[in-house]
Amino acid sequence: MSHVAILTGDFVASSTAPAADVDRLMHWLATALQDAARDLHLNPTRFTRFRGDGWQAIIDPAPLYLRTVTHLLAGLRLHDIGLDTRIGIGIGAIDRPGTRDLADASGPAFTFSGHALDSLSGTDRLAVAGAPALPWHQAALDTLTHFSARWSREQAEAISRRTIMQAVPLHAIASGLGITRQALSARLAVAGEKPLLSLIRAAEAGA
Repeated sequence: MSHVAILTGDFVASSTAPAADVDRLMHWLATALQDAARDLHLNPTRFTRFRGDGWQAIIDPAPLYLRTVTHLLAGLRLHDIGLDTRIGIGIGAIDRPGTRDLADASGPAFTFSGHALDSLSGTDRLAVAGAPALPWHQAALDTLTHFSARWSREQAEAISRRTIMQAVPLHAIASGLGITRQALSARLAVAGEKPLLSLIRAAEAGA
């Protein structure tokens, strides 16, 4: 199999959160990944929950990981209930895809993803490891962390739709949100659409 991206995530300080809140965010993550797979033509993400607040998903093809993570962070901001998430991204091959889900899958991409998650400390939220995982990829994730921490719900909703509805004109997205195209453009501009989409397209081009 060609290289894939494995996302390994957990929620920060989830032990103090109501179990129902964690369950609700897990359900949303699974749904959001299904939406991304459909709209971005990904292979099945095989979202898998483990250890209560941990989860994994496979992004195939790998270059779409940055667009997908941007979509996920925007959705989590939109559904904000006070829980933050960390995500380690591992890029590489997989030796065994698992049976029913990713629980018994294995390979370098999973190892890289685990190492990336373990490297996060303090306020760090996103990390990438593997090959090819060029230094600027981590810089792109740091840029995404910077913008996403400042998104309002309205800006997050706009970015969430913009990242996976690639072929949909802005006026159609605006109509679906019940706002004008000008209002949508203003939300996207403040949310950092231009630099984020530039980074996403560079990742997808293999730059």
